[in-house]
Amino acid sequence: MAEQVTITRLGAKADGIAESASGPVFVPMALPGETVTIERDGARARLVSVDAASPERETPFCPYFDACGGCATQHMRHGFYQDWKRDTLVHTLRQARIEAPIAPLVDAHGDGRRRVTLHVRFPDRAMRVGYMAARSHEVVEIAFCPIAEPALKHAAPPVARAIGEHLRSSRKPLDIQITAVETGLDVDVRGHGPLKDKDRLSLIGLAEKLDLARLSIHGDVVVERRPPAIRMGKALVVPPAGSFLQATRLGEETLAGLVTEACQGAKRVADLFSGVGPFALRLAEKAEVHAVETEAGAIAALDKAFRATPGLRRVTSEARDLFRRPLLTPELNAFDAVVIDPPRAGAEAQAKQLAVSKVPLIVSVSCDAATFARDAAILMGSGYRLERVVPVDQFKHSPHLEVVGILRRETAKKRR
Repeated sequence: MAEQVTITRLGAKADGIAESASGPVFVPMALPGETVTIERDGARARLVSVDAASPERETPFCPYFDACGGCATQHMRHGFYQDWKRDTLVHTLRQARIEAPIAPLVDAHGDGRRRVTLHVRFPDRAMRVGYMAARSHEVVEIAFCPIAEPALKHAAPPVARAIGEHLRSSRKPLDIQITAVETGLDVDVRGHGPLKDKDRLSLIGLAEKLDLARLSIHGDVVVERRPPAIRMGKALVVPPAGSFLQATRLGEETLAGLVTEACQGAKRVADLFSGVGPFALRLAEKAEVHAVETEAGAIAALDKAFRATPGLRRVTSEARDLFRRPLLTPELNAFDAVVIDPPRAGAEAQAKQLAVSKVPLIVSVSCDAATFARDAAILMGSGYRLERVVPVDQFKHSPHLEVVGILRRETAKKRR
């Protein structure tokens, strides 16, 4: 049944929240102060209409916004959106009882997302290509994505559709990751499983027709027509198929700039959870770097890029699971600075080792404010001071946020 409610505040995932006798009700695409008509399903609701709109509401620029689950905030005016996103970080740190100067939100969207993942599904005899609807496995078909880089905006859906057509005989659900690189498009297909020889040959021909730089299935390279290179500082890196990258080029440059600025003057730096080297390769322009990453393929790509780039200082690298085997205190004490950039789960085990080390400077980069706060609290409990926190918005139009924190070990004299 439809009912009318008033939105009192925004939640951490950008849902409007209304109070009811049974508790809070979460309404996507609603803003504080608005009167809206909804249809409830427990604590969640579907927005039927906006009856009294907030002055902070604006018309979404994407025609798929009300159906696609990719974006959550296009209905917010920019200044309101920025304040809300920074406030989510302020609230998270306050809940963790962490006090630190928090910089203004840095917009790092740039030209847009350099990687998209499109889903191909085969309901009945049809084929659907697009993004998933919010909290659903239903595919919303799209012709373009306005928050993607120009090279991907219109090109990605036809590429995904063509690959889906070539593999439709299996009728398996496919997830097609498409990345804009220096040499074109790098495509990795997940969900199909091993290819038959005829399918492999067919895809090689398709990659040529579509002029793809590389085409892979589950990370297994079907054809590499050009090295899918990405510039990181002075270096050109060829990442393994499907490996982690920062969401936008400007986002990576912004995070790397904050990291290198904080580490200025350090002679030896450890880059933990280094990935393919977006920080390590830039840090190596002025310092010796030891890069550690779980994925051996990422470390191999980093090492190859380092060896091919003149003018860098020494970079050593190590494939190591830092969740199970964090660097220990004697290893950490050899460095002037340590950079950590873990996955969303954070770096609790590594933070506990850093907490009892003598490392004077730690730069913590995180895509999750809650695990950032947890790890920072561990370090602050052992004599580190959180000097500065910078929120970086490379996941624009979504609730996701990058955080960079600079922690310095206080001397006994300072603590007194």
